[in-house]
Amino acid sequence: MLTVNRLSLEDARVLIEGAKQKSASMGIPMCIAACDESGHLIHFERMDGGKTSSISIAIDKAFTAAVARKGTHVYNQLCQPGQPTFGIHITNGGHFSIIGGGLPVSVNGEIVGGIGISAGTALEDLEVAEAALAFFYNKTGYSQ
Repeated sequence: MLTVNRLSLEDARVLIEGAKQKSASMGIPMCIAACDESGHLIHFERMDGGKTSSISIAIDKAFTAAVARKGTHVYNQLCQPGQPTFGIHITNGGHFSIIGGGLPVSVNGEIVGGIGISAGTALEDLEVAEAALAFFYNKTGYSQ
């Protein structure tokens, strides 16, 4: 029997609030997704003005970060021709994202979910995801 820890809806809302605050300060309306440890969507928000094309991208980034247990930007570097994970981006029904902006969420060393951000550049999306995690840990008191 396994016991699985995962983000709650309230946890997902905290992550998204942190992302929204950072996005607003940058002046970039984002699409923001939070998922559980198995990559299933818990909560999603598209800020007013967020790109409709970024909806599925944000969800895929959250999925990838949670199930692959690494930031999506890491896979971007590893998924180049000749690299060991080249081609991974076409797995999982095309939902595996290698675009920066997806980060795993861990509590006490265990992956409990993922956050995915899309609508800016990959670096802007990553910056917002990092700010969402910092806000989450500060607000909830959880440790990584």
